[in-house]
Amino acid sequence: MALLLLFQYLPLLGNVIAFQAYVPFLPFGQSPWVGLDNFAVIFNGDPAFVNALRNTLVLTLVQVILVFPAPIALALLLNSLLSERIKRAVQSVLYLPHFLSWVIVVAVFQQVLGGSGMINNFLRTHGADTFSIIGNSDLFVGLLTSQVMWKDTGWATILFLAALSQIDASLYEAASMDGASRWRQMWHVTLPGIRGIIVLLLILRLGDSLTVGFEQIILQQGGVGLAASEVLDTYVYNNGIVGGQWGVAAAVGLVKGAVGVLLVLGANKIAHLLGENGVYKS
Repeated sequence: MALLLLFQYLPLLGNVIAFQAYVPFLPFGQSPWVGLDNFAVIFNGDPAFVNALRNTLVLTLVQVILVFPAPIALALLLNSLLSERIKRAVQSVLYLPHFLSWVIVVAVFQQVLGGSGMINNFLRTHGADTFSIIGNSDLFVGLLTSQVMWKDTGWATILFLAALSQIDASLYEAASMDGASRWRQMWHVTLPGIRGIIVLLLILRLGDSLTVGFEQIILQQGGVGLAASEVLDTYVYNNGIVGGQWGVAAAVGLVKGAVGVLLVLGANKIAHLLGENGVYKS
């Protein structure tokens, strides 16, 4: 509770910057008040903000469609392995990338897919045409998505594997006796058994949907430019920390947080209508 208060709730007081012409050298709360002027970039459609919002929404949509189901599919595959020894070995290999920092992950992808990377060097030595992925703005969304999947899919299977272990084995036996195939068992026993955790994690993912990986993107932003890579988090950093527009950056961050809360509340209400508990009961 102390950690939550200190690092999560106390910093919320800093949102007052969104309503000030904030000057870092003045004592907290003594910067000139400007009301809603800092929100003009949002309401007036500032081109840089609109570009960051568009890129954020595209990344969010792609990652919800491709990244979110990946650990579910992987957990189902791992659960189908009969040998516990093989299952543990595969899990250990799949968990490892999660513990690597984004600096290392980006460096690995550059060494493999970069213009002077392993694959292009192999193609050159064999007289084949090379290709450009790292630094290609048209492929940037796909690159980010593949990096996230490689890094975190294995780790994200933990919760799903835990939920799968709680499904009563007698349900599979009964389904098998009724002539259900492996596919039918998965559709009518396995997926309903983990539906609650799927809904819960999806709601939490929607609440965090406008956060699409600051460190991962900022490390690669220089190679593709702001037009293809700027998202809301990097917009806040580039305009607030780098550009000194503290109030504007705080305003964008405040709106982003408010939208996240509304998405969680809305998704949780829909979950209740579908008969699930969601994040909390109404």
